[in-house]
Amino acid sequence: MPKKGWGWVYDPHSGGVKIPPAVQEKTRKRILDYAQKKYSGKFTKIDVRFRNQLCYFDAYTEPYVSPEFDPNILGESREDYVERLRNTPTHLGRIRYFGDENRWSLAFYTYSHEKYEPSVFNNGTFHGTPEEAFETCSVYLEG
Repeated sequence: MPKKGWGWVYDPHSGGVKIPPAVQEKTRKRILDYAQKKYSGKFTKIDVRFRNQLCYFDAYTEPYVSPEFDPNILGESREDYVERLRNTPTHLGRIRYFGDENRWSLAFYTYSHEKYEPSVFNNGTFHGTPEEAFETCSVYLEG
């Protein structure tokens, strides 16, 4: 028998609405424009991709490899090693769409757990814009 008082609870990190193609294109443009305006020079490319109700964004950067580092210990040439790093994305975050282009939820990619973890925006709430999501996740570009 169900307990009284238990009902539906809103969870900003589950559910959502499939992102329509027109919203995908606008969202991609918003994220790329914001990244270029605020973080130009910190990345070589930003990748924005969509899957159902989710939008993922990653950054590609020019790797720093110390002149003393010998990648031969990895069984590859220095050039191959640098190229592999150039082509390895830095996962930044994932936003979830609920039908409002200015109110998404955010999951921050944590390398310590190697997965997307529910997060609050820098504005202190569970909802924000794609630009605010990028800003919250940009910590990986500041190093």
